Amino acid sequence: MPVRVQDAVFDAGAELNAFTGAVAGAGAVVSFTGIVRDVDGGLRDMLIEHYPGMTEKAITGIVAEARVRWDLADALVIHRFGQLAPGAAIMMVATAAPHRAAAFAAADFLMDYLKSRAPFWKKEVTAEGADWVAAKAADEDALDRWS
Repeated sequence: MPVRVQDAVFDAGAELNAFTGAVAGAGAVVSFTGIVRDVDGGLRDMLIEHYPGMTEKAITGIVAEARVRWDLADALVIHRFGQLAPGAAIMMVATAAPHRAAAFAAADFLMDYLKSRAPFWKKEVTAEGADWVAAKAADEDALDRWS
């Protein structure tokens, strides 16, 4: 159940191949890679901040909850911090399970909870200035389906 919070660029294909190659007892692997998207006004970059130790602990707890809910062989979460340009990979989730339904559900759960509960702070920097990204009601509402 690797959880990595890092400033370094990662290769999603290589990470997925390594994860898949190391997992035992799985019949399905699901992955998602999030990309820094541009915003109106032209995103120059996104600055992502976190508290080391606290962030990893929170994400590890989210992954542990997914493992309780679904029969997972393994899970991987990578999330970057620092200054990221549009188009850069910002995060990756991979889940492995004996059957695809559990792998898909666990990946979806992880994405919803990482979006709303992982302690990251994001600032979008454009030509007009910089603004912190506010929490979105839709992201919070997405958690209701897991209650």
